Amino acid sequence: MNKRKRFVGLIVFIMVCCCFSAQSLQAQQVLTLDKALDIARNSSPDIQRSLLSLERAEQSLAAQRASLKSNFSLTLNPVSYSNNRSFNSTFSEWYTNENFETSGTFRVDQPILLTNGTLSLVNKFGWKKSSSDFQQNDSENEAFNNNLYLSLNQPLFTYNSLKLDLKALELDLENTNLSYSMQLLNMEKNVTQFFYNVYLAQMNLNIAKEELANTQKSYDLITNKVEAGLAAKEELYQAELNLATAKSTLQNKEVSLENSKDEFKNYIGMDLFEDIIVFADINLNVVPVDLEQAIQSGLTSRMELRQKEINLENSQFDLIKVKASNEFKGSVDLSVGIIGDNKKLENIYDNPTRNPSVQVSFNVPLWDWGAKKARIRAQEAQIATQELSFEDEKKSIIIDIRKVHRNLRNQLTQIDIAQQNERNAELTYEINLERYKNGDLTGMDLNLYQTQLSDKKIASIQALINYKLELLNMKIQTLYDFEKKESVLPLNNENTKKK
Repeated sequence: MNKRKRFVGLIVFIMVCCCFSAQSLQAQQVLTLDKALDIARNSSPDIQRSLLSLERAEQSLAAQRASLKSNFSLTLNPVSYSNNRSFNSTFSEWYTNENFETSGTFRVDQPILLTNGTLSLVNKFGWKKSSSDFQQNDSENEAFNNNLYLSLNQPLFTYNSLKLDLKALELDLENTNLSYSMQLLNMEKNVTQFFYNVYLAQMNLNIAKEELANTQKSYDLITNKVEAGLAAKEELYQAELNLATAKSTLQNKEVSLENSKDEFKNYIGMDLFEDIIVFADINLNVVPVDLEQAIQSGLTSRMELRQKEINLENSQFDLIKVKASNEFKGSVDLSVGIIGDNKKLENIYDNPTRNPSVQVSFNVPLWDWGAKKARIRAQEAQIATQELSFEDEKKSIIIDIRKVHRNLRNQLTQIDIAQQNERNAELTYEINLERYKNGDLTGMDLNLYQTQLSDKKIASIQALINYKLELLNMKIQTLYDFEKKESVLPLNNENTKKK
């Protein structure tokens, strides 16, 4: 009857434990690596900053393109009044002039991208009342006036600043797109690293729990032996020390796991108070990597090379501006229109006056003591530096890919060694556990074998994680996924091209 009660009680205890475990799992959010990457793409602070930079570049280019369209403006001067007392030196006499007017100017400015000129249509309309007394004669005038004209301002013998500014902003958007794509790849690398840090911390905790369970069994065993007079009390003291150490190790692993979770959640942009558990597949899947294909893919696809080219193009633009800082250049200003004025608004153009104008001007530099030549040489040196940087980047890409390829092969060897060490440590622990049970081994020695087994288990897991991280590193270095056998395309600039 007592046995039956114990059996029923055991079943009830197991059911209660299962209920608590289910509630615990429901309270935790289960994360896989793919799910963590999706969260980071939407919530990571680094990605949000990159998106804001991308928006800045897009809006700057949109503003520049909009500025190339017709610009309409209206300027109003509702009231303007003045009453001045002036001296006429010709007649040596003072006179008073009073003016009251209101006016407005409507203009349409159209930049010309092809020639870097500006075509403007301007209409100035107003009403003016003026009176003055000079040599004891009072005069007064009141009339409407309108000035309508078309003007063209065209720079000569200099670079097209409109085209240059537009091209610079297009390159800036492309560069920002590339930076965003690189940030996504860097985010994937960091998220993967943080994810496996949490996973490794979880495995450390599990192994520490196993170690505590084994140590507890050893402690119970030696306690029974000491109580039966089959072992010395010194063994019990050592067992107590081993048990306390195992509990302390478990607590340290719990703290380490929570710290890893916080760092992980902070990076991907999760709520820090939300509890998580990660699931990872770290089974070994050997992926063949062809070194020549990897190098070719890296040199063809790496976005850093295109960024270096963009920097070189911007340096060329700076050289153009430097050469134009003190150059022979000119401008032509053409204007044609009519002016009308009358006391009656409807008769304002009864007697119009044509007002064509032409102005040609040149800037002729004479001597600047070699300042322009020095600036040009300085900018040419900057361009040469950019060209060297481009070549160095190519070499750096090749070196990094070769390093990762070597590391991948080395990691496979390390995995074999780590797994063999783990198997050997398990066998060694089992053998020495039997020796401990038989009284042929001290508790201190058994604890050393237990620690060795725990270390080898962690080393085996770490070796598998290192291989997966190196495989991801190869993907980032080459922009080619050798596991899926497909290219990793950066962010497309289709939206930019459509604009």
